[in-house]
Amino acid sequence: MHPMLNIGIRAARAAGKVITQNIDRYDPMTIEKKQRNDFVTEIDRKAEAEIINTLGRSYSDHSFLCEESGLIGDANSEFQWIIDPLDGTTNFIHGLPHFSVSIALTQHGKLFQAVVYDPMRQELFTAGKGEGAFLDSKRLRVSPTSKLENALLSSGFPYRDGQDLDFYQRTSRHYTERSGGVRRLGSAALDLAYVAAGRIDGTWLTGLSSWDMAAGGLIVREAGGLLNDFDGGDDWMSKGEVIAATPKVHHQMMEVMKPLSAARHKMPQKKA
Repeated sequence: MHPMLNIGIRAARAAGKVITQNIDRYDPMTIEKKQRNDFVTEIDRKAEAEIINTLGRSYSDHSFLCEESGLIGDANSEFQWIIDPLDGTTNFIHGLPHFSVSIALTQHGKLFQAVVYDPMRQELFTAGKGEGAFLDSKRLRVSPTSKLENALLSSGFPYRDGQDLDFYQRTSRHYTERSGGVRRLGSAALDLAYVAAGRIDGTWLTGLSSWDMAAGGLIVREAGGLLNDFDGGDDWMSKGEVIAATPKVHHQMMEVMKPLSAARHKMPQKKA
C-alpha cells in the first residue's frame, strides 16, 4: 500500500470515529443551512478538522480542498487532498445510517489515491492509480451485468436552488423505464463505491462538487468501471455530473443520456 494512501486511511478512520461518537449527541440547534436543502453540522467541521490535522502532520507541504473550509495551501501544489468529511449530511441529520468520509489525493491534478469510508458499516473502499481497488483487503471488480434492462442503477436528484430538476426528471424517467430498478441512497461517494463493488451496476449523478466524487471516481476506474460526464467527455469533476457503470451498461446509459444532454444544451437556461 502506498504510504500516502495509508495516511489517508488513518485520516478517514479518525473522521469516522468523530462521526459515530456523535451521531446521537450532536445539538440540532447547531445545524446551519448553506442554501436550500444544503446543511452543515458541527460534526462536519469536527470531522474535517480531524482529517486536515492527520494529513497535515505528515504532509505539511500539500494543499487541501475541503467542502467546509475551502482551499487550504497553494492551489498549485504537486499534491492536493480533496476532502468531504461527511458525504450524506442530510442522512446523518435524520439518523439514516448511510453516509461516508471521502478523501482523494491528486498529483499534478490527476487522481492518485482514494479512500471512501463508511463508518457505520466499517467498510473501507480504497484505490491507488494503477494499483486496483479494494474493499478492506478484497479486490473489487464491477459487476458482470451487460444489459441495461437487467441493471440496478442509483442516482441523486438535484435539490438545491438553480439546479435543473426538469432535466433530471427526464433522465430519471428514461432510466427507470429501461433498467431493472433505480435507487436513491443519499451519498454520492458510496454510490460510486458500490458501483466498484458490483452492488450497483451503474449510477448517474448531477449537481455535485469535486469532493463528492473524486475518491469514488478513482475507485470505480480501478475496479474496471467507466466514467464520463453526461456529454461523454472526461470533465465529470469540473461539470459536477457523472455516469459511472460497468462497461457494457455504461455504453447503454450513455446512449440514453447523450441526446437528452444535447437537448438540454439547446434549451434556454432558467435564471436561478
